[in-house]
Amino acid sequence: MDLLIHCTFLPTVDPEESLAFYRDVLGFEVRNDVGYGDMRWITVGPPAQPRTSIVLHPPAADPGITDDERRTIAALMAKGSYASVVLATPDVDAVFEQVQAGGAEVVQEPMDQPYGTRDCAFRDPAGNMVRINRLG
Repeated sequence: MDLLIHCTFLPTVDPEESLAFYRDVLGFEVRNDVGYGDMRWITVGPPAQPRTSIVLHPPAADPGITDDERRTIAALMAKGSYASVVLATPDVDAVFEQVQAGGAEVVQEPMDQPYGTRDCAFRDPAGNMVRINRLG
């Protein structure tokens, strides 16, 4: 079996703010930008990994989700506990400095974890957790 992680999805409430974070702060390239009515899906990814992408999508766009579920999702996003992604880099401290300088909300400065990695964490403009691990 030959599988790779192709896409993962993160919700966004403001596509322009999220685009500025992923493109301008993290350096991802825009691979697709699709509008559908008043909604928008933006696909971004690291330039050196053209087969791996993050799709920034409107939260709770599924027509099968109830209004109560939409409110729950909005509340979890506001707390920053709805969605997350883990990225990796050889130099987590340098990336931390760049992302912090870009104005991202810092959740955790770089630290050595007891489980053997060094990492840091930010929230993107929609409240999603973006954790950055050091490649070992």
